[in-house]
Amino acid sequence: MAKLGVILMMVKEQVADEGMFAVLQRLKALDLQCVEVSQIPMNEANTADLERGINELGIEVAALSVALKAGPFATGDALDADFDKIVADCRRLGCHLVRIGMMPFDAMTSKDACEAWAAECEAAAVKLAAEGISLLYHNHHIDLAQFDGERIFDLVRRVAPTVQFEVDLHWVQRGGMAPLDMLAAYGGVCRTIHVKDFRVVTLPPESMDLIAQGKRAEFFAQFLSIAQFAEVGAGNMNWPAILPAALDAGAEYFFIEQDETYGRDPFDCIAESRKYLASIGY
Repeated sequence: MAKLGVILMMVKEQVADEGMFAVLQRLKALDLQCVEVSQIPMNEANTADLERGINELGIEVAALSVALKAGPFATGDALDADFDKIVADCRRLGCHLVRIGMMPFDAMTSKDACEAWAAECEAAAVKLAAEGISLLYHNHHIDLAQFDGERIFDLVRRVAPTVQFEVDLHWVQRGGMAPLDMLAAYGGVCRTIHVKDFRVVTLPPESMDLIAQGKRAEFFAQFLSIAQFAEVGAGNMNWPAILPAALDAGAEYFFIEQDETYGRDPFDCIAESRKYLASIGY
């Protein structure tokens, strides 16, 4: 059985306000076993609290977020400049997985750019493997776009065979691929899963005013924005079928994630997701 946890990106504001250890205590109370660090600075205070969470709460630090290089949208320490620190943090926290949350936007613009970025990832993955650490790549919907009939996700797999994968099932479905097909295709290299639901909401009543005012562009902008991130079990994804397939694909960790909570307290959203997952045996 995979271990169930949460991505700390969801509670980054609470980490900043309350401190990492207090947040870990709240997550432990929700019966979560592990965390993935994302959009949280790996400074000494946070790292020490993570270490304390391991020792006092039994919460595992399952994965750390890294970037290949520093950049305006990069999160986590950079493998080119901070490699030794990343390895030291992993050893201190007993963590064997690091993950790149998204490739740089300029790498998405052409096949050559994407292949060049993936080749750099392969070099970093080989270097990390020598330290006993696996490098994972996390997908978004754009990773199902194609260059010459090859999906970006498949291109990364071809050019960077040492890189393994963190499959975000919401983004798979949002990108137009059936999650079960993705899991079948990535069996053996899928190490972690983002468990995040997908829902479609109704149009707000005020959108009809836009039609009456002849504001077609504004109306269709709203019409095309009715897809939302959802608490697990509150959307349209078939988790009782998907999660066993994820286990068959080799997933070791399931991380609850919800990119946007639409004004709700993220701990309430996490609790709702956790309750649903418990109801189906996780």
